[in-house]
Amino acid sequence: MANRAAILAVFAAFAMVGLASSSKFDELFQPSWAFDHFTNEGEVVNMKLDHFSGAGFSSKSKYLFGKVTVQIKLVEGDSAGTVTAFYMSSEGPYHNEFDFEFLGNKTGEPYLVQTNVYVNGVGNREQRLNLWFDPTTDFHSYSIFWNQRQVVFLVDETPVRVHSNLEHKGIPFPKDQAMGVYSSIWNADDWATQGGLVKTDWSHAPFVASYKGFEIDACACPEVAAADVQKQCSSSADKRYWWDAPTVSELNLHQSHQLVWVRANHMVYDYCSDTARFPATPVECQHHRH
Repeated sequence: MANRAAILAVFAAFAMVGLASSSKFDELFQPSWAFDHFTNEGEVVNMKLDHFSGAGFSSKSKYLFGKVTVQIKLVEGDSAGTVTAFYMSSEGPYHNEFDFEFLGNKTGEPYLVQTNVYVNGVGNREQRLNLWFDPTTDFHSYSIFWNQRQVVFLVDETPVRVHSNLEHKGIPFPKDQAMGVYSSIWNADDWATQGGLVKTDWSHAPFVASYKGFEIDACACPEVAAADVQKQCSSSADKRYWWDAPTVSELNLHQSHQLVWVRANHMVYDYCSDTARFPATPVECQHHRH
């Protein structure tokens, strides 16, 4: 049995090559600016915005496909004018990006969650929703799951948005640029709250967002050519990645029902329905109501 256990351990070690899975901030992330705006309380990392500066952190590696999750407790009280973001992004003028942006509000008013998807440097795919809980009183998980078929945004494991691969319709899909994982907090009172009408009240500073439960279960990529990255992080005969499994190639029935519920009860803006901005319905919206 001991030998068998040792062999299994070796197989497990090989299976984990290129994968990262940890809950510890320091293993996966590093502050990227305003280092003095970070504090640690055990497993919790606090990041603050004051009248001097916001702050941000970034992953130490870049990834192609997989799932990233962080638990966030958003700014309490009057957070109007502030934005806290959790997102994945590649680099360069034709970058890909998957965004969660949490738009602060006056005390008692709900936070808005804005999601956006950039493909080859083009965004303008905003959706906004309010949440079914108060995100300032406790930690909740926010995840981005990404494979060759879809990008899924999840809140407490409930899907709130799906961006599907519609390459067969001639629509580009983000699948060949490795992406870093980032979070930041900053002052955006020119647009964040009621279109910029409500400004940040600095008498309530510092504004603090708290983080824990850092998890990345994804394919870590060295800096190599796009084709090589895609090859390295796709399943083949000799390796199988969980995000390529048929069971996660699309939402299951329960998740589909959850997404319908979120859209019906909590979505307050969808770029697909904004005829003022898009007199001609964006192509991906014609084929997919997500």
